Parts: sequence; structure tokens; C-alpha cells
Amino acid sequence: MATKIYRYDSYKDSGVEWLSDIPTHWEIRRIKYLFQEINERSDDGKEDLLSVSQYTGVTNKTEKVEEGGMLTNAFTLEGYKKVKKGDLVSNIMLAWNGSLGFSPFDGITSPAYSIYRILGENNNQFFHYLFRTELYKAEFKRNSSGVIESRLRLYTDDFFRIESILPPLQEQTAIAQFLDDKTAKIDQAITIKERQINLLKERKQILIHKAVTRGLNDNVALKDSGVEWIGEIPEHWEVKQFRYVFNLGKGLTITKENLKEEGVFCINYGEIHSKYGFEVDENKHPLKCVDEDYLLNNPNSIIKTGDFVFADTSEDIEGSGNFTYLKSANEIFAGYHTVIAKPKSAINSRFFAYEFETESFRNQIRTEVKGVKVYSITQSILKRPFIWIPPLNEQNEIVNYLDNGTQKINSAINLKQKEIEKLKEYKGSLINSVVTGKVKVC
Repeated sequence: MATKIYRYDSYKDSGVEWLSDIPTHWEIRRIKYLFQEINERSDDGKEDLLSVSQYTGVTNKTEKVEEGGMLTNAFTLEGYKKVKKGDLVSNIMLAWNGSLGFSPFDGITSPAYSIYRILGENNNQFFHYLFRTELYKAEFKRNSSGVIESRLRLYTDDFFRIESILPPLQEQTAIAQFLDDKTAKIDQAITIKERQINLLKERKQILIHKAVTRGLNDNVALKDSGVEWIGEIPEHWEVKQFRYVFNLGKGLTITKENLKEEGVFCINYGEIHSKYGFEVDENKHPLKCVDEDYLLNNPNSIIKTGDFVFADTSEDIEGSGNFTYLKSANEIFAGYHTVIAKPKSAINSRFFAYEFETESFRNQIRTEVKGVKVYSITQSILKRPFIWIPPLNEQNEIVNYLDNGTQKINSAINLKQKEIEKLKEYKGSLINSVVTGKVKVC
């Protein structure tokens, strides 16, 4: 039988402005009466058979770093805090962003985390849901110390002063079980849609790769390109190194501090990685600006329609070769950490944007870059990849074909992404309504 949701029979003023009304028989308690701080340290500097617990504000999940949960006795962990299964672990700097949760295992964690143990007979999972609602994250933020968001810290005294909703234990358990079931089903639906998105992206890549490496005529004669990563191409296409098709240059030597709201538009490496990959159009994409004085001494850093800008660093190997090209007719600046590529002759830049998206091109760059935490893409590296060049009329035909085909796939992807966002919103709303007593689980 499906679980039903009802309103409680009666409500009362919680006495806490930001909590509003709660069921009449529920209580309000300060967190200091529900949890105690635990500060047990790894005293000998070395630990055996302990797992490292890591809590991240990026994923809002509790993760086990070591798959097997084992560390050698040579691993120095002096000053780390011991964690018991069921302890609440809170990232001091990111609790306001939902980076806290109950540890599913015994282990240790960084001194940057606060450890709390629940008092009396209360249900951990209820508080796991309660403390990660937008309502409580906002309250954690209000009680955190710091001037700027990236420096906010939720210390124990401030955490303990916050008021907590406290239903009877039986209802805590019922709420936790209900939400475990419902959120698992929502997460499963999200996972299915994410897989569908990945399949659509794969289909898009296959469509692009086939069109830009073989053309649109299935009966055309092929030849070996002579390049391992490229394979066969139509026999009338050319193959040249990047340097013979594009002139390379450097973006402005500036920092974030040089960016402002008005002036000359500027595209920087961060926007290439996260926002405007493939193409940028300042008429529809919000860009930061640099002072107009840069026009006098930095003409080579200006890009025009059809010019490419590559990010010269990446945090992962997959991002090596990320780029954008300027679609609009206006001139803008290439900013910091960028390499400019200007066509030497008439080409359809959009065709090459599709080409630069393929693994055949990207893998040539990935085998050249070096780095550990940051991978650098120099002008020297960018000169060497081989690119394949159809006649201009075929470039135009392929672009028209791909614009139509990818637009349909992109629309399908956007629809799935909106469905995921709605599911996430519903999940958050459901959790908030249940743990705050707006609805009753029977």
C-alpha cells in the first residue's frame, strides 16, 4: 500500500522566527542539548586499519577515500580527529553549504572538521535530513563567522546555539524511513535521466565524428590520413599541422583584479572551461570587461569573428584542448591563460569547432600535455596536432547538417536536464516539508 501524507491535527508557534509553526507535540531544543563535541585525536601520529573519512561540500556526500579502508602504518596522521560510526562530522568552512553528515564507519578526519555525537535516544538519519535542508543551511550560514563567503566558519559554540526541531523518537524514525524510501526512488529516477543524457551526448559525438571525418557522402573514396588518431578520410581532403592553418598568439597578461563590468569585453580561460565552450557571442553571453586602455598596446590580443581561443591550462587531462570561437561580428579581447588561433585563410570556423570537439583532435593534445594538478597547453604544443581540411563548400554543408542534428539532440538533453532539476527541487521540498512537520507521514 502506498504511503499517505497528511497534515498534523494541530500546530503551535515554534517560538523561533525562521522555523515558523511546528506540530503541537513537537519540541524545540538547542543543538547543544542534543549533541556533544568529540575531540579525540590520533595521539601516536600513526594509525593502522583506520579509514579516512572525507566530507565534501561539492558533492554533499560522505565518502570513503580508501576503497579497502586500510592504511599502512607509515601513513602519518598526527593531529587528525577520530570518528566513530554514527558521529556527525561537520566541515567548519562549508557546513553552511551542506557539507556535514553522519559517518557510516569508524575512521579519522582532518582537524578542519568538527565531530559531534548525538545524545540520548534520537535518530541520526532524521537529523541528517534536517540539517541539510535549505532552511538549516541558511541558519548555519547566518551563524558562521567571516567577512566573505569563502572564509565563513561555523564554530561549535555558534552551531550549539542554533535551535533544532525535535519530534518524538518514534516519529523521527518514521520520517527517516519515509525519506529514505522516497529519496532513493527520486535518486534512481535522476540516475536514469543522467544515463539518458550521457547516451544522447554519445550519440552527438558519434554524429559529429562521422560527419567531420568522413563527410556526408557515404560513397566517397577514402585514404589513410597518415595520422594514427585520425584514420581514414575522404581522399580529396587535406591534412596539415595546426601551425600551417592558424597563426597563434597570446591573450592579455592580466588577472581577475583587472576585470570590470564596463569596457571592452574579454573571454578568459575559466569561462571557456565552464560556460562558453565551442562558441562565444558577447551579444548573448555575459562577459567581464577590461579597460579601454588595453586597446592601445595589445592589438594582438583582440579576436575577431571566427578566431579561436584555447584555455592554456586545465585541471584535468580531459579538459586539455578546451576552446571557444568568436561567433559575433564584434571584436573582443582574449584574456588571461589563453592561446589565440587566427585562421590564415578563408575557412568555416564552425566546421573546425566541430572538428576540435572530436577525440581524433583532442587525443593529439592530451598525449603532449604534462602536469599533475594542472595541465598546461603551450603554443608549441598547439602547433603540432594534425587537422583535416575539406573544401570550403563541404565545410559549409557539414556545418549545416551538424547544426540541425545537434540542435535536436541538445534540445533533448536540455529537456532531460530540466526534468532532473524538477526532481531535485521536489526532493528538497519533500524533505523540508516532512522534517519540519508541514506534512505528516502515516
